[in-house]
Amino acid sequence: MVASFYELGWVKFPYDGALADWVAHALRTARASVSDPAHAAWHDCDGTWFIGVDALDNDAQGRVAGSPALAGAAIELAHQQFGSIDLHKGQVSVIYPGYPQPRRGESEAAARYRARRDAAHVDGLKPAGPDRRRRVDEPHAWILGIPLTEASVDAAPMVLWEGSHKILGDAFRSAMKKVPRHELGEADITDVYQAARREVFETCPRLELPARPGEAYLLHRHCLHGVAPWGPNASAGPDGRMIAYFRPQLPGGVAQWLESP
Repeated sequence: MVASFYELGWVKFPYDGALADWVAHALRTARASVSDPAHAAWHDCDGTWFIGVDALDNDAQGRVAGSPALAGAAIELAHQQFGSIDLHKGQVSVIYPGYPQPRRGESEAAARYRARRDAAHVDGLKPAGPDRRRRVDEPHAWILGIPLTEASVDAAPMVLWEGSHKILGDAFRSAMKKVPRHELGEADITDVYQAARREVFETCPRLELPARPGEAYLLHRHCLHGVAPWGPNASAGPDGRMIAYFRPQLPGGVAQWLESP
């Protein structure tokens, strides 16, 4: 499974009883976060997406609402890569029928990209300034997705481009090979990122990755991924398609993000 992860850039885990037990606890807190006034700003895309960054009230080991620490094969594989990194408060990402709609302040071009290309991105490269230039702001170790609700396979599943982590990782390393280590976080990688992303769209297969509670998936930090539109016949319960995401940052910063396998 480790070899498959590094070759493909992702791995999906079958039903795991330990993870299903964690989900049963986390769901209560996740539901409460959606209606919490403190998180009201995370409702976007005309009500079709609750973004929910840091909305899950878990501790550094993933304990939430009286649950044990986050356990199971998925987190075990994640920890094999970089050790037991403390977890941030999880993202509670909820998609509802009608997604995607434009985000607040989103340009027409960005809205088209969201609809046509699943808003495909590499996490941690946030656009900034009037020209929306990108740097490595958050050097994540990995991306762990844990479904919290039942939904049909066409209810806005995770989308990824298989093998994209190799193209993008090579592009990032090439672009920053002459940048001093202490300046890596300031390097503008906008152009190389966009060029590599175009190559990915042309050469890598696009995969949809639906999953159920008790299952999980782990993505390589350089993997291009996004969210598919809500299908015309898609279905989910009143909670929508709800997934908890963890993306802890690497202790070695951008250098480790860049150089590690």
